[in-house]
Amino acid sequence: MFQKYLIIASKLDKAGINITTHLSQFGNYDFYLRNEEIISDENLDHEKINKYDFIIFASKHRSESEEKTLSVHAPGNWRQADFGGQSGKICPTSAQFLKQIFEKLNSNAEKYKLKDYKITLECTHHGPLINKPCVFIEIGSTENEWRDRRAGFVVAKTISEIINEFKENPYNEIAFGIGGPHYCPNFNKIQLNSNVALSYIIPGYALPLKEEMIQEILEKNYEEIDLAVLDWKGIKSAEMRKQVIEILDKFYIRYERTSEIRK
Repeated sequence: MFQKYLIIASKLDKAGINITTHLSQFGNYDFYLRNEEIISDENLDHEKINKYDFIIFASKHRSESEEKTLSVHAPGNWRQADFGGQSGKICPTSAQFLKQIFEKLNSNAEKYKLKDYKITLECTHHGPLINKPCVFIEIGSTENEWRDRRAGFVVAKTISEIINEFKENPYNEIAFGIGGPHYCPNFNKIQLNSNVALSYIIPGYALPLKEEMIQEILEKNYEEIDLAVLDWKGIKSAEMRKQVIEILDKFYIRYERTSEIRK
């Protein structure tokens, strides 16, 4: 499956440097340390990136709430590209990789007693846009957390383990999510406690759904999609829910509500 991994961080990013410094102690990994911000497409060395099978972006996370978080997500833009990438375009990713790295992040945070951090998925958002399967793993949300050595250790340990241990699980159902808020509480439970592996998440604020969004998912997801998972209450209106189902039916995609997934 994935044999060659590249870890990308920005020299301008205190969390990225924190993570990569710890990761270098776990083994001889391939790093690409950028002079630009990590979400920027400027001077991005695609030739270098394309020599690898899977890309892990190690990054800071910033939020207005300043909540302590460790988060993972697939990059891309469902609508306007305000923070790198291209409008309406998402990066390739792997639902199984996202599931396993999220599981490891949760278990390592518990093992190393990182109790005050919230471990969460984020919806698909921001750049850069690349053509290789990838994921962002981030420390948030202020400079105190970006510099937190224990948080950097936990994320680095998670990256090291996923690189060494990742393997395909033929029993997973491969899915993407629609609806809900940015930090995906209902999808977090599914990713951690069910047989469903989630890749992309289209949040409620990115709706109404467009056919082009589904087309992007079907083209960019590494595995074949089995179903869509709907955060039913997180889809704003009955009209919007109806429209989501009509589009999924048009693509012959099975769907279930988050409440219907066995956890």
